[in-house]
Parts: sequence; structure tokens; C-alpha cells
Amino acid sequence: MTRSKISWIIIIVLAIALKIFSLFPDLVEQYYSNGIYRVTSAVQRFLFGRIPFSVGDVLYFLAGIYLLYKLIRMIVAIRKRKTGKTYWLQTLRSFVFVALTVYVLFNLLWGLNYNRLGVAHQLGLVKQKVFKEDLTPLMHELTVKLNKLYIDTKRQRDSLSSWAYLSDGAIASFKETSPSFPFFGYPAPSVKPSLFRAIGNYMGYTGYYNPFTGEAQVNTTVPLFIQPFTICHEIGHQLGYAKENEANFAGYLSAKSSTDPLFRYSVYFELYSYSRPYMYLQDSIALGKLDSQLQPGVKQDFRALRDFYRSHENPMEKVIDRLYGQFLRANEQPAGKLSYSQVIIWLIAYYKKYGKDAL
Repeated sequence: MTRSKISWIIIIVLAIALKIFSLFPDLVEQYYSNGIYRVTSAVQRFLFGRIPFSVGDVLYFLAGIYLLYKLIRMIVAIRKRKTGKTYWLQTLRSFVFVALTVYVLFNLLWGLNYNRLGVAHQLGLVKQKVFKEDLTPLMHELTVKLNKLYIDTKRQRDSLSSWAYLSDGAIASFKETSPSFPFFGYPAPSVKPSLFRAIGNYMGYTGYYNPFTGEAQVNTTVPLFIQPFTICHEIGHQLGYAKENEANFAGYLSAKSSTDPLFRYSVYFELYSYSRPYMYLQDSIALGKLDSQLQPGVKQDFRALRDFYRSHENPMEKVIDRLYGQFLRANEQPAGKLSYSQVIIWLIAYYKKYGKDAL
């Protein structure tokens, strides 16, 4: 048997085995998310976290250059009529092998976390429908916290322009949270500014997790007041909370426990933002009343964020949004990009279980 055939057998068997394993969330939670992944992710962060720039971004850039090179070669071959049946079969064969390899690596290094039971299971939260009766007191509490924290932090905001301040604060928030939530232990931190942050504004992302290097990437050109929560969200991904609503919830639990009011303002700002569509669908008048109770400075932050996103709108962003939405649906998140706002479902469950003092 040739080496090529052996490689094909190995990659196909691994892909099938991973798919079958992913169908058993209990096993994924126990043996992967709380077992294998904790070790492999810590090793990744230890290896790449000490490098001062984003290794993952460099790898993606090189991969993009390679794909462009292969595309140009294909176009040249087509123009020179060197693309017979054998050529296309070899091309298809290579593509399938690479795709299977990426699939296996992605799932081994992180992707299986999409199939785990997750943070809601760890906290014993029960998923429920969002009703106005539950949402109204929650949003009232968020309003009170936002208004107070805005007043407390409006003279400290210059601190957020320091990357060291942001990253150290996020790492500290998880350390402060881990005594209450041991599964938030965060050894070997690896959080970095994305090298593609300017491009990211036009692609519509504020941060992302690179499963191949274990790095949390952050777009540092977005408005400063949302960056603390963005970093906590990405660290949530690093800890194995792959679904966006769960990464948001992990980010919430850490940021709300921070001793830094700038981090607490950031998380409550995001949660209020995520809760607004739910209230709008149930009672738009009640939402207007809640919005009117916000401090003028908080309202200005909402306008600043809206204007920032509007200033970067472009046709490519819409295409990327659709593709990313499909990616999320393919990975156990049927709501697509709306899955981010589903953190409110878990927040209400948490609020009802532990009371407003825990919020």
C-alpha cells in the first residue's frame, strides 16, 4: 500500500470518528472539553502566547497568498489548455484531501467544543423563552448599572487606549472569577491585537479566535468602550466555549466580576444592546421608556457605535456576514449571527436562579 493511500485512509477514518464522537455531547463535555482540550489549548497558548505578534494572522496571510498562487496557476493552465480530465481529477483530489485535513485539525484543536454541553450545563441553567415579564426587570437593572458605571468611569476612559491595560484587565477578570467558577481557570494567556484590524472594520468583526494557534485576536480600532468585553468574549472561546452565546456568557461572568468599572460598563453596555431587540419585539413602547432612562453619555456611546459600524458598511461585509452565518448554522447554532444575542436567554435564567444581586 502506498503512502498516499495510507494518508487517505487515516484522514477519512479520523474525520468519520470525529463526526461520530461529536454526536454525543456528554462524552464531548467530559473527555474533550474538560480533558483533552484543556491540555492542548494550554500548550498552544504557551507556545504562541509569548510571541509579540499574531502568529495566526501571519499563517492566514500566507495561506491566502498560497491560494492566490494556486488560483493563478489554474487560470494559466486553463488559458494554455492544459486542463484535461486528469488535471481536474488531481485538483479535486487535492482539494478534498486538504479540506478533510483542515476539518480534522479544526475539530481536534477546538471545533468539537461546538458539540459540548457548555457553560449553562455547568451552572445548571434551564433554557426558557424570553417573556416581557422577565425581560423588563432585567433591563431595568442593566439600566441602573449602566448609568452608575458611566458616571464612575467617564474620566478614566483614556486608560482603554493602552493595550496592556486592556489585556491585563481581561486576564485579571478571569483570575478573579475562577475561585467561584473553577472551569474559568486560564493558564498561559494569549491575547493579541489583530494584524488585520483595519480590514476587520470592513469585514464586520471585533475579534476572533484562531483554533490553529490558540490565540485570541482583537480588533483594537473599534470604539474603546466595547473592547474590554470583546477580549473577555474571545478568552471565553479560548476556554472552550465555542458557541457565540456561551462565549458571550463566559465573557459576562468574568467582566462583571472585574474590579475595574470600565470592564463592568463594557459588559453591561453589550448586554443591554443584546436585550433591546427582544424587548422591541414584545413592547417597543416599553423599550423607548427604558432607553429614555439612560444617561446622555450612555446614549452617546450607542450613537457612536452605530455611526462607527455605518461608516464601514460595504457590499463585501454583507457577503461575509452571510457566509459567517452559514458557518455558525453548520456548527450547532441554527440562529446564525443572531446566536450572539441569545446570551440574553442564559442571562435571564441566571437572573431568575441567583437573583438581581448576582447580576
